[in-house]
Amino acid sequence: MSVKECDHHKGRKRIIFRKIFWGIIVFLFIILLTILLIWAILRPTKPTFVLLDITVAAFNATQPNFLTSNFQVTLSSRNPNDHIGVYYDRLDTYITYRSQQITYRTAIPPSYQGHKEIDVWSPFVYGTDVPVAPFNFVSLSQDQSNGNFFVNVKIDGRVRWKVGAFISGRYHLHARCPAYISIGNNGNGVNMGENAVKYQLDQRCSVSV
Repeated sequence: MSVKECDHHKGRKRIIFRKIFWGIIVFLFIILLTILLIWAILRPTKPTFVLLDITVAAFNATQPNFLTSNFQVTLSSRNPNDHIGVYYDRLDTYITYRSQQITYRTAIPPSYQGHKEIDVWSPFVYGTDVPVAPFNFVSLSQDQSNGNFFVNVKIDGRVRWKVGAFISGRYHLHARCPAYISIGNNGNGVNMGENAVKYQLDQRCSVSV
């Protein structure tokens, strides 16, 4: 084979490789553009959370700057989307008082939520001898004496969206559910036995994704 024929053969190979390369690039671009268009048209709406009730079994600030508490919270989550599912890869629930975490985190099992579906969870959330800032301990003691207190039930997690066969990356989910509880003479709660009192709240939570 002459040098000219060899160079011509190599040139044809380069042209074929370039066509294949740019064909792959264009194909991937079209797929990505299609996904983005579908995503923009459907526009996923974040889930809604509601704190249905909270059961207080213990809330004792007996030792200076330490708190022991035991709650069971009932939370509902609704997927408002018509064509988008939600994967809850991780959800942790805990309770704060005046911006300070006063319980350990309780994990809610991972789950998938279809279109317009509602899930309900009832995790136990507790803390034993949790250190409390001195200024918060004073407020807690006053709240106990007054027979009422205000806490926030919080949810931190990771979610993914499902559109057809496409599944998005993970997004941070944060929910905050305020709970005002009156404990004087059981307040407006229902006695559940063994010093546990349930309070019906139906409190909508603020959610950010």
